[in-house]
Amino acid sequence: MRRLLGTLLVPAALLATATVALADTDRPRTGPEVVAHAAPPPTPRRTPSPPRRGAGPAADAVEVDVQRTADGHLVLVHDATLARTTDVERVFPTRALAPVGTFTLAELRRLDAGSWFSPAFAGERVPTLAEFADRLRGRADLLVELKDPARYPGVEKEVAYEVDGLRSGVVVQSFDHDAMRRFAEAAPEIPAGWLFGGRPTTAQLDDAAAHGVTQINPSFRVVDAALVAEVRARGMQTGVYTVNDTDDMRQVAATGVDRIITDRPGCCGRSSPAESW
Repeated sequence: MRRLLGTLLVPAALLATATVALADTDRPRTGPEVVAHAAPPPTPRRTPSPPRRGAGPAADAVEVDVQRTADGHLVLVHDATLARTTDVERVFPTRALAPVGTFTLAELRRLDAGSWFSPAFAGERVPTLAEFADRLRGRADLLVELKDPARYPGVEKEVAYEVDGLRSGVVVQSFDHDAMRRFAEAAPEIPAGWLFGGRPTTAQLDDAAAHGVTQINPSFRVVDAALVAEVRARGMQTGVYTVNDTDDMRQVAATGVDRIITDRPGCCGRSSPAESW
């Protein structure tokens, strides 16, 4: 992934304070990239804050989860339903547990997607991928997860079209490797990542490399230096999710991973409501 905003350094000396440093992108990397799994919703009132030289917590990239509405809009929602992260039970009491894809965009716009996290975010709306990408452009890279793509036939091509203009700073990933193979066919020029719940096998790594995958992204709990070396030997990079503890981050960084996904880019400051996206 091209690092538009430099590198967030996380060597052992910085882990205690989680200081953000912006580096010249031409310099050798001295620590893994940090990907924010949580950041304020991209509304006109609260847009993602770019890293500032000498500033506090920030990240190189933002990870979001994409689903599709009933009327064909790509929206950022983490869960399969809206119950945990919106007031859907109040607005649509008979549909509180209905899948995200059964709602239209207009219906989603009626929901409060911020109060679950904090009163300070009351009234935030579910954003579309296009809205978020537009506001993020040039400020950080974007890691897009296809969430349950089997629910949304054809979503691979739709996401490829939506992020095409951001290809220099975007990676698309999913646990659904069949969907990622379809995505690679639709947009071979856009970097792709395969997510794994467990430790990927040698056969899975070979399969991923054969399909042009650029990132192998398993849980941090199954990663060690040997796996990172296996991945790198096949010309790919390793990203891990979701590291929120300072000690865990130190240990994971020591394995040589290329990027770390975290709810707490400042590790370990307060997270924010991006899990609703």
